[in-house]
Amino acid sequence: MTQTENYGPASSSLAGQRVTVAVYAPDPVLHVGVVHQLRQRREIELVDAADADGAQVSLVAVDSVDDETAALLYRLRHNSGTRTGLVVGTFESGDALQRAIECGVTAVLRRTEADQDRLLRLVLAIANGEGVLPGDLLAKLLDHVGSLQRSTLDPHAVSLSTLTAREADMLRLVSEGLDTSEIARKTSYSERTVKNVLHEIITRLHLRNRTHAVGYALRNGLI
Repeated sequence: MTQTENYGPASSSLAGQRVTVAVYAPDPVLHVGVVHQLRQRREIELVDAADADGAQVSLVAVDSVDDETAALLYRLRHNSGTRTGLVVGTFESGDALQRAIECGVTAVLRRTEADQDRLLRLVLAIANGEGVLPGDLLAKLLDHVGSLQRSTLDPHAVSLSTLTAREADMLRLVSEGLDTSEIARKTSYSERTVKNVLHEIITRLHLRNRTHAVGYALRNGLI
């Protein structure tokens, strides 16, 4: 069952029980904030790092789903004793949202909406085995999956979703004549990341080089 962001009566089957929760957050300030909110609720029992693998609910709080976050979510997915929820600042693309779902996330809450009551309802819903996704994110996910399906049926079909926002930004900078180091400084990514992103574009779209990629993107209105 997947609910939209009103959550519904998530606590019904957990009456009288405390839900054990492990909180993961790379930002120590964010970690303290989430822990502080949940610690005040009698329905929640927070567990420390030593007992985290035994928690009923793993709550991951991040700004966005990057490679490090995906690796953590993937590890948690293989722990059959826990269910995973995500408190996130933003999803850069439908691909990032799909990536989180594929890594085992069953419920999502935006950081801007993560007050004490919403965090509690999120945790109880996860513990009950319910899926929670804000309505607009569900629509974004469905659009993204539909676009991928269309691309599979017609490999030559091109749409705006062919490039992520990060990929499009980097190709725009290439089109302006910037080299790898300049793009890295401009985007605050490492040079290695820039090279990997551009290589991924060229490989995925079966292109020859960066110049070919820029021309392809311009012809198809992707940048």
